[in-house]
Amino acid sequence: MKLRNLLTGALLVLSMTVFAQSSAVKKMVDMGVNDNPTWEYLSTLTGRFGGRLLGSAAFEDAQKWLIAEFNKLGIEAHLEEAGEVPIGFNRGPWFGRMLASDQTMSLHFVTPSCTSGTLGLVRGHVVIEPQSEQEFQRIKGRVKGAWVLVGGTNAGWPIYLNEKEDSIRDEIKAQNAEIAKENRAYMEKLRAEGKRPDPKDPNIKELKSRPGLFARELLEAGALGFIQSAELPLRALYDRPMMNDMSMTFDKLPTHADIKLESAQYKVIYDKVKSKQNVELEFDIRNHFRLGPIKYYNVVASILGSKHPEQKVIISGHLDSYDAATGAVDCGTGIGAMMGAAYLIAKSGLKPKRTIEFIAFAGEEFGLLGAYAYCKTHQKELGNIVNLFNRDGGPTACTSISVPEAWYDDMVKICEPIKNLWDFEFQVNKQGPRRKVTRAGGTDATVFAMNGVPCVEMRNEDYKGYGFEYQEIWHTENDYLNKSFQDYMEQAAAATAVVVSGIASLDKALPREGVYEK
Repeated sequence: MKLRNLLTGALLVLSMTVFAQSSAVKKMVDMGVNDNPTWEYLSTLTGRFGGRLLGSAAFEDAQKWLIAEFNKLGIEAHLEEAGEVPIGFNRGPWFGRMLASDQTMSLHFVTPSCTSGTLGLVRGHVVIEPQSEQEFQRIKGRVKGAWVLVGGTNAGWPIYLNEKEDSIRDEIKAQNAEIAKENRAYMEKLRAEGKRPDPKDPNIKELKSRPGLFARELLEAGALGFIQSAELPLRALYDRPMMNDMSMTFDKLPTHADIKLESAQYKVIYDKVKSKQNVELEFDIRNHFRLGPIKYYNVVASILGSKHPEQKVIISGHLDSYDAATGAVDCGTGIGAMMGAAYLIAKSGLKPKRTIEFIAFAGEEFGLLGAYAYCKTHQKELGNIVNLFNRDGGPTACTSISVPEAWYDDMVKICEPIKNLWDFEFQVNKQGPRRKVTRAGGTDATVFAMNGVPCVEMRNEDYKGYGFEYQEIWHTENDYLNKSFQDYMEQAAAATAVVVSGIASLDKALPREGVYEK
């Protein structure tokens, strides 16, 4: 009799558990359609804090905001130290225009992060950078108070001023000195023979060029800064060697502006200067540095598992972004979807068997720094991560998932509630073992994959044909909220919440066999 009662009780508890979980998923799905705050999270992150460069006040404020939002949901959240940068950087507004006798033109430009601003509104004439010592000596007297037009087409990086680059410049200048010497000797020989030198003569060698070849000399002569041509959309990266140099201090920081100007406008200015027209440029660039060193942190939040708390299913994105825009797509869409999923899971009342962890990584744009730090700190726990869902691919919808054969049956059941929830059929597909990752790159997920952690991700698609192009926003001035899509973002958060909740609630953890090639 006692045994029967015990079995009846156990079945009752089991049925209640199953009901509770299915009820939670049902509520999750309903909120995903009717009460989905993902867009509000994304709007707040990008509209109130803006671009979140590592070491900026905006990045630190966004971390505090995430902690507060997790706490509102009843999810424990904390900061985990991930490293430090030697100095910080805050970007303010910028403005520039050209003033010529026949034309006034507002200038379309950006500056790389961690480069200097101007001391208010600064006006100066324009010179074209020299390519030889002879040319430099010829214009040296006009360099003070001038903006220098530098050759080449820029891709977002500043003109570096450090020992490595100086060494490269010195080597090129030494080679050019030899080339110039040989050219002079050859032309003198021609003259002695009564021949006229032809500029197209193949025996007259061209000097080697490099953007900013005489950068040091120009700054020492009083140049205001450098202006380089750049294609649209304008990309603004950062001074990587400087931010990797922990000996960097305020007295070593750059003091000149480094401007990347729309190529069509650059050509207008270049042509005017080349034809000896009087041209002046004025800029007001409010780039400001912060005293360092500055520590940076990953934000880590957890819903503790009821049966296997040591096992984790992770949802992640990177909190940092470039700052020429607001980082709304890269990676606001990862953080927004993560926070939307956290809201749906927390409000559903789900009691997962495994821990669901949320991570906002720091320093992805500086070299996956937060992911490396997490894997180092949690090295002994990596074997208990069932899967990492890292979103870092844009504002598109989650339309399918491809899984190892051993996962397939479970994933079909897990995805049933969202199979026909939207105006397409969410697909679960089988996929053979993935190629083993041997080096990190691209996203934070690759650091985990390198350590053997399953990183099976959902496929993201612009299935409605909104015309999203990642290169249009990638590290550019265009990375604003209007490049994202509310319906896709809400769908991604709901799909992530359901799939992760299902994996975290399975009786047995999904196996690692078959995820990667042996």
